Amino acid sequence: MVMRPSANAAIAVLAKAPIPGFAKTRLIPAIGAHAAAVLQERLTERAVATACAAGIGPVTLWCSPTIDRASFQDLARRFPILLRQQPDGDLGGRMLGAIAAQNGQTLVIGTDCPALTAEDLRAAAAALENADAVLIPAEDGGYVLIGTRAVHPDLFSGLAWGTPQVLGQTRARIAAAGLSCVELPTLWDVDTDADLARLETLFPEMAL
Repeated sequence: MVMRPSANAAIAVLAKAPIPGFAKTRLIPAIGAHAAAVLQERLTERAVATACAAGIGPVTLWCSPTIDRASFQDLARRFPILLRQQPDGDLGGRMLGAIAAQNGQTLVIGTDCPALTAEDLRAAAAALENADAVLIPAEDGGYVLIGTRAVHPDLFSGLAWGTPQVLGQTRARIAAAGLSCVELPTLWDVDTDADLARLETLFPEMAL
């Protein structure tokens, strides 16, 4: 008999369309725009598959620039997900919009962390049963997952997105708001040449 997870949470996956020159731009000097777009498509599919495999709640793929891209439509045919267009604004505003669209516990992830597992998502949902927020830190000083039980705009406004300060700033905002938070083990993103080599070693099925 298959046991269903005891904790529930909606999952929001924020994804850029795999458009050459638009996605994984930091890797373009090393591998070119086309290969970077191919990598983005593979990472997005993995993130969606992981979110669905967690089985903890509805999965929404928040698409940029629009939901009309063929790759997004293909994922919607193959997986039980809802497509929504990301709102305008910086990363914080887009994550806040994804949380505000849900009613209750929500986990927000991107597509850059192939090491994130369904078990990680279940653990994050379980953490929200007793805490106001949950984080999975990233090795680069950001985070690969944030989850909250309710909408807290201060956690997403005015942060130095894309810098190593994001995790520390988020921790400070959580503390200032008097919120309880659980941090799960640190994971890693695919953003640099070294990360790409690590991806190819640990996940050869995703190698370019």
